[in-house]
Amino acid sequence: MHNFTYFLMGSPNGDPNSGIINLVFLGGIFLVFYFFIIRPQSQRQKEIQRKVSEMKKGDKVVTSSGIIGILNTIEDDSVLVEVGSNVKIRFLKTAISDVNPNKPEKKDK
Repeated sequence: MHNFTYFLMGSPNGDPNSGIINLVFLGGIFLVFYFFIIRPQSQRQKEIQRKVSEMKKGDKVVTSSGIIGILNTIEDDSVLVEVGSNVKIRFLKTAISDVNPNKPEKKDK
C-alpha cells in the first residue's frame, strides 16, 4: 500500500518534479493507446456501418460468423443472403461484418 501511495505522491526524496513526470508518462501511455488502438477501431466500425447502410441487392456480404453470400433481400433490420444454390439465410444487419459490392462470387469449376 505504501509503494502505491508513493507512486501517486512522487518520490519519497521530496523531488517536486517526479509527480509531473508520472502524469506526463501516464498521459503518453493514454495517447499511444488512443492513436494505435481506440481510434483505428472506431474508424473501422464507422466504415462498416457506412457500408451496411449503403448495401444493395446483389452485393457480396460476409457475416460475423464467416458466412459469405450474395445479398438477396433487404428489410428494416434484417437481410436475406443467398449462400448456395437456392439456399437463403436471414441475418440481422448487425451480423454483417463486410460488404464487397465489386467482388463477384467465384463459381466452382
